[in-house]
Order: sequence, then structure tokens, then C-alpha cells
Amino acid sequence: MELPGRSAIVTGGAGGLGAATVRHLVSQGVGVVAFDRDQGSAEALAEECGDAAGAVAGDVNDDDAVAAAIDVAHSLGRLSIVVNVAGGATGGGRTINRDGSPAGKDVFIGTMEMNAFGTFNVTRLAAAAMAANEPDEYGQRGVVVNTGSISGLEGQTGQVAYAAAKAAILGMTLPLARDFAVVGIRVCGIAPGTMGTPVMLNASEEMQARLTENIIFPKRMGRPEEFALLVESIVRNPYLNGENIRLDGALRFPPK
Repeated sequence: MELPGRSAIVTGGAGGLGAATVRHLVSQGVGVVAFDRDQGSAEALAEECGDAAGAVAGDVNDDDAVAAAIDVAHSLGRLSIVVNVAGGATGGGRTINRDGSPAGKDVFIGTMEMNAFGTFNVTRLAAAAMAANEPDEYGQRGVVVNTGSISGLEGQTGQVAYAAAKAAILGMTLPLARDFAVVGIRVCGIAPGTMGTPVMLNASEEMQARLTENIIFPKRMGRPEEFALLVESIVRNPYLNGENIRLDGALRFPPK
């Protein structure tokens, strides 16, 4: 897909991976909406990026907020790209506590809502808007890129909620691609490993060493800009569809 004249919505657009994606897509001629719960950070990023960017504050599970993001995207170009980055962990712990009691279910539900439910909600609403586009020479009307995690493939001890939520996102990829084929919308997922977001880079040197010890090569955290480059590659390549792509330096998580 050619990028100039298009617009995109990036959820979690003010965060580490999201902000890098916003900046990169703007540099490629795309109008981009930074859609994030943090209004101040989203607005600051949009101001930094100039007239090609806009900011919408809200939650990905709020239909009105998603509709507002779609409206702003329409004002910046032809809405053709959705990058779902919003998500995160709400807590962890083993499913059976040390005292033998079962873990509460609130963390599990909240983690699923933040990740899987929000990804689905933005995708369904934005895809309906993109389906009205005129197709390009390849029959494409849009592209959706969702963000899972390698935790969704090999979750560690104490990660049941987060791993299940990210697995759900990765599990959506192929059925969404099949659902959207009739309207020419492609869907891919990215499964990042340990990425050097500001939060991760603020960890202690000891913690950073532990986080990178199992990465094969390059022996470092991934860079948010590398995530953004993969987003661009997915969007530009018309034959990439229904695929989950690891971005992890050949990292495989140990059990703990």
C-alpha cells in the first residue's frame, strides 16, 4: 500500500511503541491520530509531529472515543491503517497462591479488557469505516496491525492473565484476515519480545541485564523504532496477511 495521502489510527499512541509508530508513519507521509488515555502526552506528540498528526484522548473500549478517533483520521487523509498498540499488564501472580487459595479473577478480566477486548473493539469499528474506501490496484482498502507479545506464545510463571490476553490478540489474526478478505482489509500481528520502551529503560542495570540475558542477537532490547519499521513493512507489502511476526532477537522465554 502506498502511504502518502493515507491516514492511520495508532492506539496507545503516546506510549513507547505507539509514539515511535506515530512518528515513523508521519515521516512516511501518513496523517496519524495518536489515540491514548493520556491526553497530555498524546497532544504533545501531535504538536511535535505538526499538521499531519492529531490527538484523541480516550479508552479503546469506549465506542464514542473510537468514533472520535475515526473522525479525526478522516480529516487527515483516507483512513487506511490501524495499529493497535494499547494494552499492558494489570498485575500478575500464580493462579494458586502460596497459601493454597485461588487467585482472584478481577486481574484476569481487567487484563483481557485492556488488551483483547480493546483491540477487537477498535478493529471492528475502524474496519467498518475502511471498508467504504475505494480499493487500490491490489484490491486493498485497509490494513490492521495488532500487537501481541511473545508472552502470548510462551508465557512465564505468574503471567497467566497477560499471556492469555496476548494469545487472544494473536489468535484473532487469521480469522480477522478471513473475515475482512471480502472488503480488502489485511490483518497481521506483531509479537514483540523485550522492547526498550522508556519504562523498561528506567529499570535498574541489574534488571536490564536479567531481561536481556536470553536474547540471542542482537544482545539488547528491541528499539521502538524497529517495531515501527515492521509496521511500515506490513502496511507496504500487499501479500502479508493473516500472519503473526515475532520481533525478539531470537529470544525464547524461560519458564520463570
